[in-house]
Amino acid sequence: MTPVSTTLSISKHHPDDALLRKILWWIIPFLLLCYIVNFLDRMNVSFAALTMNQDLGISAREFGWVAGLFFLGYFIFEIPSNLLLQRFGARVWFSRIVITRGLITMATFMVRNVTQYSIARFLLGVAEAGFTPGVFLYLTGWVPAHWRAKALAAFLVGIPVSTVGGGPLASALLGMHQAGGLKGWQWLFLVEGGLAVVLGVMCLFILIDTPEKAPWLDSREKAVLTAALSREQSSIEAGHGTLTLGQALSNPSVLLLAFINFCSIVGLFGISFWLPQIMKGMALSTTAIGFVTAGVGVVGGIGMVLWARRSDRTGERVWHVSACCLLAGLGLAASSLFSAPLYALLALTLAVTGVYAFQATFQAIPPSFLIGRAAAGGIALIISTGNLGGFVGPYLVGWIRDATQSFSAPLLTLAAFPLLAAMLIPLFGRSVKLVAQPQ
Repeated sequence: MTPVSTTLSISKHHPDDALLRKILWWIIPFLLLCYIVNFLDRMNVSFAALTMNQDLGISAREFGWVAGLFFLGYFIFEIPSNLLLQRFGARVWFSRIVITRGLITMATFMVRNVTQYSIARFLLGVAEAGFTPGVFLYLTGWVPAHWRAKALAAFLVGIPVSTVGGGPLASALLGMHQAGGLKGWQWLFLVEGGLAVVLGVMCLFILIDTPEKAPWLDSREKAVLTAALSREQSSIEAGHGTLTLGQALSNPSVLLLAFINFCSIVGLFGISFWLPQIMKGMALSTTAIGFVTAGVGVVGGIGMVLWARRSDRTGERVWHVSACCLLAGLGLAASSLFSAPLYALLALTLAVTGVYAFQATFQAIPPSFLIGRAAAGGIALIISTGNLGGFVGPYLVGWIRDATQSFSAPLLTLAAFPLLAAMLIPLFGRSVKLVAQPQ
């Protein structure tokens, strides 16, 4: 394919900003709430580990393995789940995902050894598979490409928000030790899993599958939006052709994006699962760890939203993604070199900001050249392969931590992955035109 610019082309004929803001206000808040609880269920092991690891006799290496098993289950069932979403619709399928995820999280309070814990984490990944790529696919049916990074940022801000609220909440639940005869980490799984079950039931009554079914859009708004999205799909088809599912899954550009996502996710979850224990090594109390983690999340969330807005405003994706990866890699490398806790935390905050900002700008790329079942399968492949980084990152940190009795070498190792991603994304940009032509 002839190398072309990756700057998005924007036509003057498209749904106005007022309509797009209206759409986001109707569909994003509930999805965001589901994602916040989703991420709490995914990441609560990082806080549970502060007391659970000792109770169950789990070593650092075993914890990294158990934490990562979630992503193995997620990887295996990601593509089938996204294809089933197309068949059953977002309302029903998201409800199934969120309810089963909550039930498995709640059941985790019963684990008594590493084997049972490993099974619970793997099944949680199986249950949750398809939610995040499903939302990305769902948004392509509601939001034109030139607003998509903002929409994705509004949804993905659930990652830092869950960090902000999840830290203090986890600290409070861990403080309920022996309440009702249960340990604090058991309350953590029960409460956060229960929240997911409630939201899963609410999905059936709140979510709308397509704009045509939305009672809060009038006939003119539906017609304008549907026509704009249809023209955008036609533009993508004209620029890239219509790929079959098999072609999308073997497409070199899709595979490259999958590997780039993998490199970033190694950094994201390599930090996220271990951040509370890194802070514990700085002699911080459990309460302080919760609030410091929240502060890191606030900074990361602000960076994510502002960077996504800039990417949409300039119509550029590739170099925005590269800059995020560079910041993440340099932040991780710097954190491994500082012995003073304050400087190490500042460096880690920069790293977290980089990996958060990466998500919204990067995930806006695949729908700009994939449509239909190719988009469903391609997006799922990119995200599921990326999530293997969630298996590799925590396990790699735990393995090196056990070998060195320090977090310096693990953090320096993690830094190599986003730095590699920063170098690879321009290769994608040289060969693929990202089509975004709101009409």
